Amino acid sequence: MVSETAIATGAALMVTASFPFYIYGAWIMIDAETVTWGVLTYHLKFIVPGLVLNTIPVVGWMIPRLFNQFGGLAALHAVLGLQAYALLVFALTGIVRILQVKREADLYDNPDQDVDLDDLHENMGAWRGRLRIGVFGYVLFWIFAWVLGIYRYVTGYIV
Repeated sequence: MVSETAIATGAALMVTASFPFYIYGAWIMIDAETVTWGVLTYHLKFIVPGLVLNTIPVVGWMIPRLFNQFGGLAALHAVLGLQAYALLVFALTGIVRILQVKREADLYDNPDQDVDLDDLHENMGAWRGRLRIGVFGYVLFWIFAWVLGIYRYVTGYIV
């Protein structure tokens, strides 16, 4: 049987390995002058593996053990992680609508149109705000949860 320390190490490594995927995925979008369908799918080729690397340990190991170790730092770690995922869902409520409207306006396949995104729909500014706040919040709370998780790993399994 695999020891708890080995599983904790694997979980810590998987969650840590997700961060470069997030950073590179973000860089793709920041660096793109125009977000075409190709840029978007290339971006998702990095974001999705990052989310998978992060979510597997959370769902498969952290959540099942949470109630057996519910204390101060464990509770804070759980709240920070839950807040990160809540902000990710908030971001998705914006991106889904943005995708629909840009798809209807053919801006992914024909990005050379001289159209201001805010002119495509009266709520576009709000949806883009949701996307920005959600993504920024997810990353911020993910970093807080990761730092606390690494602290808990070191104090619980190394020291």
